[in-house]
Amino acid sequence: MSNSVEAIANQEAQRAQNLSGSRPKTKAVLNQAVADLSKAYSIVHQVHWYMRGRGFLHLHPKMDEYMDALNANLDEISERLITLGGDPYSTLAEFDQNSNLTEEKGTWDKSMEDHLRRLVEVYTYLDKLYQVGLDVTDEEGDAPSNDIFTAAQADVEKTLWMLQAELGQAPGLD
Repeated sequence: MSNSVEAIANQEAQRAQNLSGSRPKTKAVLNQAVADLSKAYSIVHQVHWYMRGRGFLHLHPKMDEYMDALNANLDEISERLITLGGDPYSTLAEFDQNSNLTEEKGTWDKSMEDHLRRLVEVYTYLDKLYQVGLDVTDEEGDAPSNDIFTAAQADVEKTLWMLQAELGQAPGLD
């Protein structure tokens, strides 16, 4: 076997080993994202139901778009975790126990601005979580998971920009 073919074979053997039992930090951050995306979806859905006031006609359907994007990210991240041999959280109790996002009871007394500020908080948290995912997947050499976090972070940053613009704020990522 030539050196290059042998090197490829060794890399593939290492890759197979990595998929079956390592990358503990990557699996942990993927599962954290599962819990947090599930909770974020619930928060956006609550905003969708409880919003009233100026901007309702264009923001109400926008929440559907945000929920669709969160659900797509959740599915991709969960399936990646399964690919790596992980066990994604899959119950409401697990999401609640493991998410770093908090929920509040829905009320009609919040202004549209209050709702949007809450979404900025949620998406800012997701942006930071995805950065942790990027750092961890770099450290553990998991390019496919890194790609997932890169795409998710770009989507979240665009959403943050739009929400901040709606609030009359300049975009400001830390």
